[in-house]
Amino acid sequence: QTQLVESGGGLVQPGGSLRLSCEASENIFNFLGMGWFRQPPGKQRELVAEIFRSGRTNYADSAKGRFTISRDDAKNTISLQMYSLNPEDTSVYYCAGRRPGRSAYEKWGRGTQVTVSS
Repeated sequence: QTQLVESGGGLVQPGGSLRLSCEASENIFNFLGMGWFRQPPGKQRELVAEIFRSGRTNYADSAKGRFTISRDDAKNTISLQMYSLNPEDTSVYYCAGRRPGRSAYEKWGRGTQVTVSS
């Protein structure tokens, strides 16, 4: 079955940057959209950014101007470039896929930890 594997997480100081990657075991064009989610401690899982087959993107207000989502169909990979990280960005970050005709993301990776701390 399809797998989504995240990488690139780690420990970074406030103001620093990280680039997360997610590689899928199938053509990511098969998904209507691909997205990055996070679940900070004590909070519900939330959408950080998503990108559709058309190239259209959507960002959480907290991510706008700091994060950039991109896709590489040839490599079946999506990425999340994060700048100006702050402690509130600390979370497990999950890669997810949304199938055509579906209103929700149903395919999930196992996640990669991002910790922003001094």
